[in-house]
Amino acid sequence: MSEIRRDRIHNEYVIIAPERLHRPRAQKPCKEQTKHIKCPFCEGNETLTPKELFAIRHNEPNAKGWRTRVVPNLYKAVQVELEDLSQRDGLFEYIPGVGAHEILIDTPCHTCKMQELEVEDIENWLRSMIIRIDDLKKDRRLIHLSIFKNSGVDAGATQEHPHTQLLALPITPQSEQTFLEQNMRYYRRHGRGKVEDIVHNEIEAKKRVVYNDGNFAAFCPFASAYPFEVMIAPKKNIQSLERCSRDDVTELARCIRSVFEKLAAQLGDFDYNIHFMLSPLNQNFENEAYMSHLDKNYRFTIRIIPRIYTLGGFETATGMTINPVAPEECAALLNIKETE
Repeated sequence: MSEIRRDRIHNEYVIIAPERLHRPRAQKPCKEQTKHIKCPFCEGNETLTPKELFAIRHNEPNAKGWRTRVVPNLYKAVQVELEDLSQRDGLFEYIPGVGAHEILIDTPCHTCKMQELEVEDIENWLRSMIIRIDDLKKDRRLIHLSIFKNSGVDAGATQEHPHTQLLALPITPQSEQTFLEQNMRYYRRHGRGKVEDIVHNEIEAKKRVVYNDGNFAAFCPFASAYPFEVMIAPKKNIQSLERCSRDDVTELARCIRSVFEKLAAQLGDFDYNIHFMLSPLNQNFENEAYMSHLDKNYRFTIRIIPRIYTLGGFETATGMTINPVAPEECAALLNIKETE
């Protein structure tokens, strides 16, 4: 039997409809092998990318011997060199495409999956993000930072080599602005943030939890929009990734690796998106009412979305999703090795 559930983080409704799983061609067809071309992200091909902004290495920049590299996106959506000046033409308002668009090359290994990386490799990936967040915050024009990873063609990736994108903007997306407003109202009513209570309740309920160790928990959200969707969140108030201690980063790396091992055990080689929900980089007129409370009511989250089913017209028409696999069933499958 289907259910309509409310996602309290994104303030959206999701339809959990297991019956839809059995419709013809519900699952994506097998992926075709891609043709091998010279990869600009592979070690030894450093001249094929713009000069690096940051790297974990013990030698000179823009050469072999790195663990992670961060370079400007060659096909950037926004540019840091532009001026942040609002323009109006009657009802039409726009600003130049100000911002920063960077590529984090996760690892020198072209074919490595997340679950195949060592915990230290994932720590390096996370620490590279932290270095870049701290640097981007110095540009006071930048307000919102989106960190996301597309892995596989079905997730929107155009490069096979594992990489992550950082896109900083001078505005706050409406979804984030809405969350800030609603989170503040919730905090004023309860003295706690929304994510804090969601994490507490998921841990108490147990049936959707897939990882719970140290300062981090991972679970298939009650109102999961996608099959096998997993959310990772700290069990204490940490508003953004750069606020993590070194021990926190190590614990988070272990959590991420464990989650991907479990997903791969059930799904095999799957395409996926990851996105980080982080507190604002800097204050502006849109978020100034919330900034002083973020350390008390905001927790960053990481959302892992396997792209194993296609979306249809209902999703694009309504903004709602139909999830054919209940999150309770997904969590049970992900935990199956632990119960055997």
